[in-house]
Amino acid sequence: MVKNKRKQRTMNSLDLPRPAEDTRIVVAMSGGVDSSVVAGLLKQQGYDVVGITLQLYDHGAAVHRAGSCCAGQDIDDARRVAETLDIPHYVLNYERRFREAVINPFAESYLAGETPIPCIACNQTVKFADLLRTAHELGADALATGHYIRSRSIGAHRALYRPVDASRDQSYFLFATTQEQIDYLRFPLGEMPKSEVRELAEQMGLSVAAKQDSQDICFVPQGNYSDIIAKLKPNAAAKGEIVHIDGRVLGRHEGIMRFTVGQRRGIGVATGEPLYVVHLDAAGARVIVGPAEALETRKIMLRDVNWLGGGPLADSAADGLDVYAKVRSTRPPKPARLFHRDGGTWVELTGGESGVAPGQACVLFTDSGNDARVLGGGFIERTERTPEAEEMLTRLVAAV
Repeated sequence: MVKNKRKQRTMNSLDLPRPAEDTRIVVAMSGGVDSSVVAGLLKQQGYDVVGITLQLYDHGAAVHRAGSCCAGQDIDDARRVAETLDIPHYVLNYERRFREAVINPFAESYLAGETPIPCIACNQTVKFADLLRTAHELGADALATGHYIRSRSIGAHRALYRPVDASRDQSYFLFATTQEQIDYLRFPLGEMPKSEVRELAEQMGLSVAAKQDSQDICFVPQGNYSDIIAKLKPNAAAKGEIVHIDGRVLGRHEGIMRFTVGQRRGIGVATGEPLYVVHLDAAGARVIVGPAEALETRKIMLRDVNWLGGGPLADSAADGLDVYAKVRSTRPPKPARLFHRDGGTWVELTGGESGVAPGQACVLFTDSGNDARVLGGGFIERTERTPEAEEMLTRLVAAV
């Protein structure tokens, strides 16, 4: 009986209570094909669509840079798409907010020996907080984006699930989305493969149908993180030693922000054996390297945990909860066990993982399938490796 009532209340494709023509949707338009198709689909379905594009950084240097977003040419592309679709379009200048909430913390995190993910910070602050607030102010019933992820109603709320197109899965970058935000957000592309999205863009006559997808972090051209950090913090990069995990000093480096945990190429030393960055000692300005086996991680301590599993985390994971954990955006979820007690939250990896870096995210799922529910996650504060590697690292860091 309740189920039938629910069907009567749902009157459009976005699971909202009014007919499409009486429903206003703000679409976050980055200037790419995905968000453009979202706007086009919702316009075709009769929604009152309003497009908003955020200018996030100085677009002068990025006007002709392929693979970017939220600047220069991308804003012009979004504007042209809006004109083609005959929808109102606004550009909001969020440069200052973006610098304060995303770029500056990104640089600070690298200097602390972490490997940050600014796309998650952007979603947490600018896109799903500031833009979402603007959507409310415009009287919108929902904010729609071009992310590849699914959301569905569960009781009085909505939950996130991995998308149909696993190769485009963006759930890793959205784990920090709050329940209130999830209830307001919509992701129309979650049920589609990328190939279909491009076909729809061509059918709609959109100028961005063949546009290249964003590849780099928007404010980091060609992935040169160290150059950006050097400009932001010109006096902060301390030179130091490159040290083997067994204590041998192998060479010197020009700043730890030029390295990431798990890195093999470009370390700048040669010993006749494959070496990997095992740890970044920010306090001692040292890059610690070692063999591949020294990278294997068994336990991950989390901070800033966002739990979406329903019910208090302490009730669910006090004695351990079987989950699937994803520790890098390009890796599949793997079996793990989640614990939350004594004021801490950690994940024990069933089979171990290599190259797990502080500052990255550990995102939790119900299983490893394409329809897995996102249970939330947290940022990696520190890791524990095999007992032998952990003992050597502890001794080495303590010796500074």
